[in-house]
Amino acid sequence: MSNVMNPVSKSILRRTLPISIFEELCSLWRELVEIEDSTAILLNDSIISSEIVNVPEILGAKTFYLLLSSQLCALLQGTLNASSLSYQVTITCEPQAIAEFTHKLQQHLDPASPWHDRLAPYISPHLPPLNPLQSHFNGRLWNILVPEFSETSEVMYEGLRVCEPVEDALRQQVAQERLLNQVVGQIRQSLELSVILETAVRELRSFLQVDRLVIYEFREKTISNNQSENAQKTSGLVTYESRVSQSIPSLLNLVAEDTCFSNIPQYKYKYRQGQIVAIDDVEMRYAASLCLSRFLEKYWVLSKLIAPIVVNGKLWGLLIAHQCFKKRQWLESEKAFLGQIGEHLAVAIYQAQLYAQVQEQKNTFEQRVIERTQELRDTLVASQAANHSKSEFLGNMSHELRTPLTCIIGLSGTLLHWSQESTTLPLDKQQKYLQTIQNSGKHLLDMINEILEYSNLQSGKYVLAVREFSLTKVAKNVIQRVSDEAEHRRINLELDLQINQQQDSFYADPERVQQILYHLLNNALKFTPENGSVTLRIWRENNHVSLEVEDTGIGIQEEKIPLLFESFQQLENSRRRMYGGTGLGLALTKQLVELHGGTIEVESIINQGSTFIIRLPNQPQNQYKSLHNLDKNQALFTKNKTIVLVESNEEVATLIGELLTAANYHFIWLMDGTKVIKKLELLEPSAVILDQDLSEVLEINACLKELPETQGTKVLVLRDEITSKEWTEISQMGIDDYLIKPIQPNLLLKRVNALIFSNDKSEDE
Repeated sequence: MSNVMNPVSKSILRRTLPISIFEELCSLWRELVEIEDSTAILLNDSIISSEIVNVPEILGAKTFYLLLSSQLCALLQGTLNASSLSYQVTITCEPQAIAEFTHKLQQHLDPASPWHDRLAPYISPHLPPLNPLQSHFNGRLWNILVPEFSETSEVMYEGLRVCEPVEDALRQQVAQERLLNQVVGQIRQSLELSVILETAVRELRSFLQVDRLVIYEFREKTISNNQSENAQKTSGLVTYESRVSQSIPSLLNLVAEDTCFSNIPQYKYKYRQGQIVAIDDVEMRYAASLCLSRFLEKYWVLSKLIAPIVVNGKLWGLLIAHQCFKKRQWLESEKAFLGQIGEHLAVAIYQAQLYAQVQEQKNTFEQRVIERTQELRDTLVASQAANHSKSEFLGNMSHELRTPLTCIIGLSGTLLHWSQESTTLPLDKQQKYLQTIQNSGKHLLDMINEILEYSNLQSGKYVLAVREFSLTKVAKNVIQRVSDEAEHRRINLELDLQINQQQDSFYADPERVQQILYHLLNNALKFTPENGSVTLRIWRENNHVSLEVEDTGIGIQEEKIPLLFESFQQLENSRRRMYGGTGLGLALTKQLVELHGGTIEVESIINQGSTFIIRLPNQPQNQYKSLHNLDKNQALFTKNKTIVLVESNEEVATLIGELLTAANYHFIWLMDGTKVIKKLELLEPSAVILDQDLSEVLEINACLKELPETQGTKVLVLRDEITSKEWTEISQMGIDDYLIKPIQPNLLLKRVNALIFSNDKSEDE
């Protein structure tokens, strides 16, 4: 501001200094003219002596240096005191004193001298604006003079005893530099951003002698609009604050009303450009904005000084100084200083952000290492347990298979031997041997079927054949099947049907439901002692059926219940030796229940018995059918239907391929989407299954619907997850169906069959 005098520019310093200090001051003046541009003038007594006779008598000093330039005017005069080896020194930047000295020089110069005209512009008082050279001069002058000053040093200025303004200004310059060094030092020594900002706010408020100083931080938050797209909205709040008095209202955590500031044109843009805003009178400045005026009045803001904090090209926040008790006219030096602090804080914030990112990546990496290590440990333990279980299973199976085979081979050999002899074996013995051979063969077949069935379930090749059946009929069939075993073991077998005629009809895979009940009843009979009881109880709950098998057997320890449904498991080796079996029955049962979408629970008390409760949902009609249950017309229908899969995962592709091939479809696998449209146009499939990004899926679908050869091709997409809203949107774009991964074989066949049959029906129409 042109009407504001720099503290140094209106001061005259008089001091007795050692010769060495005076020589340093002379060097400073020579240094300044080298920094200045070519228009700067540096005169001393040696230069001017050739132009003026008796310079000491005229100018009253034996040695002087005079610097005249557009940025700085400074006069150094010194009179040597030989007895004390010191100089009586006068230093001034005061415009009037400079003008008077320059005018005196010009008066004694010959008008023809080149110096005469060069001094002409400076014979009137001239105050250069505040500039970097002035700041440099202040700092260097302080470094030279500070050792010679004491806190009580005083000089004579125009006959009055006053505190030296030069010293005060230099002290202010050093204080600024010290505060800057403190901020920079904290940045270098600490990455704790909160500590840096809190200290900076507190020290800066004290240094500038303002009533309140705050940091306002901009923050972006994500909002959703009506088009289900995310948008960024910038808001902010005061995160750090220092007040000279607790009576001043606090702005901490205050969220400013953006509608007030929006009336200020491009207020964020100018801050992003690094502009510093100084407002001496906010009441006058914002008189046109009622909202903003009320906001500032509420929080006692009379004057404010704002410097931006721009981090990596982005406006991070604002450094704001407030005067609350009286208005203030901000100096250029104060603006520049606040801006410097803002720049250094931006460096601190950027470093803290980088450090936070590194720490987050480090923590993420460490967590992943811990998780992966735990996964490897769990995998190793599971692998060891599985190997142990399988080893036991194989050992047990060798015994289980050997027993019926021994009976079959031994008794059939006996019959063969007697058939070759002249005498015949009694008929009753022949019948007994044949019955034993048949029972052993059936037992052997049951074990083999159990193993094969479990293998099919594990590989995902198992498909339910859903149809309507009678719950009563299935229950009676399975009771009849195990009745001989119950009678042999002298166990009371009961059937408790709690359903009426209207509840008897149910949709599921009846063979698998009967298999579930057989495994549970057989298991209950195996572990129930003589004279015990086993009960099968059935009832309906809305759209579900509950199947309960209750026994009075040996029971199961609570901690071992979770092991019941593990593969190749029997709870104790002693049980395996005593009761036999593959150890797959309950594991197979659980998988069949889950294949129906049902649940299985166990309740047990040691030496009192166990209860297995199964809940199965009523399946949609005509839902799942395996190939051997398809009628001939359907098999012929699907035989020539081509299904194309676009899938990069080999395991997923193999599973889908085996399922569709088993269902009599012509299956083609495309590993990637390269030129997929041309390939599909050539193949003309009945349906295409796509496992790609949604944008690619929509693009392929659009192309298929436009081509005459593929207009009727159905499109099924595979997704990790999908919301009802997303499905509504993509179905409106022509996608025919979807399937959530991981793939459920029965559901895949259901969806594909539905697409193919609907396509054929529409063609017939």
